[in-house]
Amino acid sequence: MPLVPNGQSRTPQPVVELSLVFLGLMSVTIRKIQAVDEPRWRELWDAYTRFYEREPSQPVTRYTWARIMDPACPMYAIVAENERGAIVGIANYVLHENTWSLTPVCYLEDLFVDPASRGTSIGRQLIDWLVTAMKTEGWSRLYWNTKETNYRARALYDSYTPHSGFVRYVITNPIDDPTIS
Repeated sequence: MPLVPNGQSRTPQPVVELSLVFLGLMSVTIRKIQAVDEPRWRELWDAYTRFYEREPSQPVTRYTWARIMDPACPMYAIVAENERGAIVGIANYVLHENTWSLTPVCYLEDLFVDPASRGTSIGRQLIDWLVTAMKTEGWSRLYWNTKETNYRARALYDSYTPHSGFVRYVITNPIDDPTIS
């Protein structure tokens, strides 16, 4: 199923690179992930899963990484790289069709900033990169979910848009959930 009306099988990854300097805050470059980033992405991914009280699953981690690197898959990632070249934040996102518009939507599935770098605008810069990509690539919207009690993140998210008012329901198939024995 094409992601765009003109029949392309995959929306090209945005060619957007932002290097933003915020007075008194960390200067980072937001860029598309590269294969060489895998070790650090895995560290941050593992920390992200633990933040949400789940132990990392190596089969899921390997599969997620493979899909991010697969040009035929609409799953992508960006990283925040500090002035020393260290990756201090990640954002994994998925472009997909929807029933409400003619163009794809972007689901920001995972956003994580190294705890040592929080409070320095990195999360905002990752989201800003996606907002810019949404506008330049013509996606109809960008959306994400967070845990109700993740107040620090919600303060950031509320600065972009009010809560949508929707309640999310999830039914997990125990056969497909690697965290269920």
